[in-house]
This record gives sequence, structure tokens and C-alpha cells, in this order.
Amino acid sequence: MMTIWGRANSLNVQKVLWGLEEIGLAYERIDAGLQFGVNDTAAFKAMNPNGLVPVLKEDDFVLWESHAILRYLTVRHGRGTLLPADGQVAALADQWMDWSGSIIWAHMRPVFQNLVRTPADQRNMQAVAEGCAGLAKSFLILDEHLKKQPFVAGDDFTIGDIPLALLMFRWVALVKERPDTPALDQWFKNVSGRAGFVKHCAAPLT
Repeated sequence: MMTIWGRANSLNVQKVLWGLEEIGLAYERIDAGLQFGVNDTAAFKAMNPNGLVPVLKEDDFVLWESHAILRYLTVRHGRGTLLPADGQVAALADQWMDWSGSIIWAHMRPVFQNLVRTPADQRNMQAVAEGCAGLAKSFLILDEHLKKQPFVAGDDFTIGDIPLALLMFRWVALVKERPDTPALDQWFKNVSGRAGFVKHCAAPLT
């Protein structure tokens, strides 16, 4: 039996839920984090001492960190689908997934935190402007890359596309002045039409 702890509107939880949908795995989800609490209990911290979501438990195995969970799910249950059988293509999917966290999220975080989580009179708009500039520069890199192929790792949808699509969704929702990125826009149109995105990732930002 597979169980996921985390609120459905969490970016990191959505990555995992989308991955589970793509692979076709059954699971139970338990609300945790923010208004639901749970993640500050001793029982939860026994699974993840950081008190963060998502947490996955499969039988007696416990794992946290969304990208680690995605890798685990694809190695154990989705090899040849979300995780390409070709080792080099799999490495490229991994590369772009990690780039989403090290580069895109670093720029997105101040934009999201200020525009979604912070009252208007307390927002740091300088941080928002700097984040938007970083996002534009970084997404132009991805746009250039996607001119050569339909998905980030090549011809097929992989785990590398999932976190980037979720961050693109937030960029489009929050930032109105964006550079022209036709290849990126076409890619996002394609990936955001997938059943897992529609089911788990298209809700209003909170």
C-alpha cells in the first residue's frame, strides 16, 4: 500500500501526484501541511524530521523530498516510461528536473511568496522584480532548448518535464510581462493537457 502525506495544492506534492497518475499507481493521500497541520506532530516528524511534505510510505519504506520520490517511483514502477530505459536520456531527464529546483525555483520562490502568500502592503516588490528577471532569463534558456525537441529530455515526456511544467504554470499565472517563448509555450500547452496535470496541478494558486 502506498500513502502520500501532503496537501493537494502544494507544488511539491503535485509533482508526486502527477507522477503517480502517469505511472498508474494506486495510493492514499493524507492532507498535511499549512492549514491541515499534521506535519508538526511527533508521528510525522518520525517520518520526516524536517516536518515538510510530501512524504511517501510504501509498505515499511519511507521517503521524503519530491524529486527523490519521483526518482524512486520511476525506478521502481515506471522505468521505460517516465524514466527512459536509455541511461543517457534518463540522465538528461534528471538534469532538467534538478535544474528546475536549483535555478527556476530559486527565482520563483520570492515571486510566489510575495504575490500569493504575503499581504499586498507587506510585499517586497524589489524581490519580485528580481525574481521575474531571473525567471525570464532562465525560461528563455528552456525555450531555446525546446526548439530542438518536444520534451526536455528528447522525444518523450519524462520526470524532467513535471516540475518545470508546474513552475511554468505559476509563471504564467503570476507574471503578465514575459518574453516571447514560442517553443516553451507549445511545450507547456502539450504537457498541461496531460491527464495528470489536469487532475492534480491546474487549481488556483494558494
